[in-house]
Amino acid sequence: MKILFVQHLYFINGTGGTEKICSFLANSFVKNGHQVEIATNEHVSGKAVFKLEDQVTVTNIYDASVHQKELIPIVNYIGRNPFLWFVHKIRKKFAKAYNTLLKKSMNGEENLFIYNLANRAKAWKNYIDQVQPDLIITMSIGSLLEITYRNNLNVPIIDSVNGRPDYDFTNIFGGRKPFEVKLLEESFQNLSGIQILFDSYRNYLPSSFKGDVVVIPNPVSKNLYQVDHFKSKERYKIIHIARLDTGCKQQHLAIDCFSKLSNKYMNWDFELWGVGPDWNRLEKQISDLKMKNRIFLKGFTESPIVKMSEADVFIFPSKYEGFPLSLTEAMSVGLPCLGFKSCSGANELIKHQETGFLAEDMDEMTSLLGKLMGDAHLRDHLGTNAKKAVEVFSESKVLHDWNEFVTKIESLFKQN
Repeated sequence: MKILFVQHLYFINGTGGTEKICSFLANSFVKNGHQVEIATNEHVSGKAVFKLEDQVTVTNIYDASVHQKELIPIVNYIGRNPFLWFVHKIRKKFAKAYNTLLKKSMNGEENLFIYNLANRAKAWKNYIDQVQPDLIITMSIGSLLEITYRNNLNVPIIDSVNGRPDYDFTNIFGGRKPFEVKLLEESFQNLSGIQILFDSYRNYLPSSFKGDVVVIPNPVSKNLYQVDHFKSKERYKIIHIARLDTGCKQQHLAIDCFSKLSNKYMNWDFELWGVGPDWNRLEKQISDLKMKNRIFLKGFTESPIVKMSEADVFIFPSKYEGFPLSLTEAMSVGLPCLGFKSCSGANELIKHQETGFLAEDMDEMTSLLGKLMGDAHLRDHLGTNAKKAVEVFSESKVLHDWNEFVTKIESLFKQN
């Protein structure tokens, strides 16, 4: 079977969970004898970050001749240099004026959005017609919309949902215009099937979806690491691994929690691994708190399991998640984990007082973090339970379920 994965943005140079799962599935399908291609549409240079089998083809369909009328991003200056502040202010005024004129010339932002989308969708249609896949797997509903808008592809499509489904098509967190929500929801009609991460996520699918649903969690690699919580150390470590994005991952809250406890627990440090748009903001926060000798931004790591095995507590203050890979990896090495009770995904994986703690708010998160820092027996008890809890998410089981699902969807599509 020729399988085409579509992740229209962020696959190249991407270090997040979606890119990791896309690469994992592509490699696995190739090993099972399928022909696999990953396609993206990005005006960037670079390569896939996660290792791919030699037989996996990555294609960037970006073409500068595909006309796009783009708005200029509005960026606020957060530094203290008065000259740079003035320059940014002038640029911001220009951007606002330009954007207003562009939207007016297109008779509104909706028409501008559709104009750009339609041109990109034509490029996708031409590419897909050339590849002639037997099955397409989109890595988001945004990618689904990109390839199906005004297109008749006559190919079965499965969407792999890497979050709670409604995060992909509603305006629950703001930022999406009503016309975008409508287009995203309507695109579900083009799906033959959808993969969700937890059974409870069925409740968040739109009425426009009429295809098959399968529940397949993300895989957790089996590893031999087991944190020894009774090992005597000069310094102990809290760890966090995620994209540096305070809107979703909320690393600034974890930094605040640790800073409030730092004087009481002088032999503890906090390491944040990952890269992302909010590096400078977090770096400034750490500096303002005078915590540069205790809180460290470490950058990207290719060995998250190793880094976690050297830590003592995993803190995960996300606002929302799908099936957080770094959280399951932390659990797999026996780390007690701390997150928010309101965070989807995290609240499915962390069992309060069994494998970690789920906090109601910042104050409780600080209190629970202090509780973990002060009690090695508690860390060991929760960490041991956490390691056992994620054993059900084996790679072999995940791959078996995926193979069954793609075979079923392709067969049903041929019958119809």
